[in-house]
Amino acid sequence: MTILFDHQIFSTQIYGGVSRYFSELMKNFKNDNEIEYELSLRYSNNHYLKQFDNLPCKPFFENSTFRGKHRLLDFLNERISKKIISKGDYDVFHPTYYDPYFLNFLNNKPFVLTVYDMIHEIYPEMFLSKDKITERKKLLAQKATKIIAISKSTKRDIIRFFGIDENKIEVIYLGNSLNISKSDDALNIELPEKHILFVGNRGGYKNFDLFIKAITPLLLEDAELSVVCVGDGKFDDIEIEKFKSLNIKDKVFQYSVSDNILAYLYQRAIVFVFPSLYEGFGIPILESFVCGCPVLVGEVSSLPEIAGDAGVYFDPTNIVSIYDTVKRIIYDKELRKNLKLKGFQRVKNFSWEKTAEKTKSLYESII
Repeated sequence: MTILFDHQIFSTQIYGGVSRYFSELMKNFKNDNEIEYELSLRYSNNHYLKQFDNLPCKPFFENSTFRGKHRLLDFLNERISKKIISKGDYDVFHPTYYDPYFLNFLNNKPFVLTVYDMIHEIYPEMFLSKDKITERKKLLAQKATKIIAISKSTKRDIIRFFGIDENKIEVIYLGNSLNISKSDDALNIELPEKHILFVGNRGGYKNFDLFIKAITPLLLEDAELSVVCVGDGKFDDIEIEKFKSLNIKDKVFQYSVSDNILAYLYQRAIVFVFPSLYEGFGIPILESFVCGCPVLVGEVSSLPEIAGDAGVYFDPTNIVSIYDTVKRIIYDKELRKNLKLKGFQRVKNFSWEKTAEKTKSLYESII
């Protein structure tokens, strides 16, 4: 059985959850004699593809930035994809994102669509009016042979917004890629001894602003307590001014780090807080579990489904709920210890090996 993945996400992402997902699938399929895969692209600067020595993939002006670079990269790779898709030397096609460019080239070959979340449909006001994600996603969901939803929550949202038959959708959970081994590089980080960890983007539905506002009294009351943010680039001028206005400028830190150092930050944190208003899955929860870091999450979307009894929950829209829950856990050592142990057990339910095994079974079911 041969599976064809296309170029889409590897043309646009250097790092990111979706390209990591497909890289982990390929990594597991590489060791399975019953399945082969092909990736239809020629150029990519994606970090995860560098671990593969069997892909005909070259860097694309990796250290240069110029106008139209991303459009040109996608254009060149799409030409390659169309040729390979048209040849039909595969059993199942699995596009890596939502561009329907391939529909006229499939020649009745089955294709599987993975839907990662329904954030564009739930919070359309957070995206530009010209954004075509919802339109494209709905079209492909209607035409796909099978749909993979990465959580039961996402499956319910697909049915609610697109009216797709539930029997066409299979839930396949994701895994964790974080290695708990510490990196020597982490020794160079001046890390606050007692810190709350925030991981990911800080804008929109990620709800960082309300989270910071909610815990500001804790930061002001406890001289040792700080917040460490990982990802999404350095704080911009607006964020810095906001921290100044709250008198917490010296209590909030930002780092852009490797996976190994991220694992170190999870291990050192007093708690990981995930105040997002919506997630299709929530990989940082698994990362936190595997590193032995207590988890606080909003009681919304897929988060309770993934965290289970190993998380403590709050209302991410309620400033008092966030404050009370964070305060409770950072000063309750026994609760943190119990959450750590529960997290170690909970994370055993999720692995990329299981993701690949179930995805392989789905492919087999439609050939």
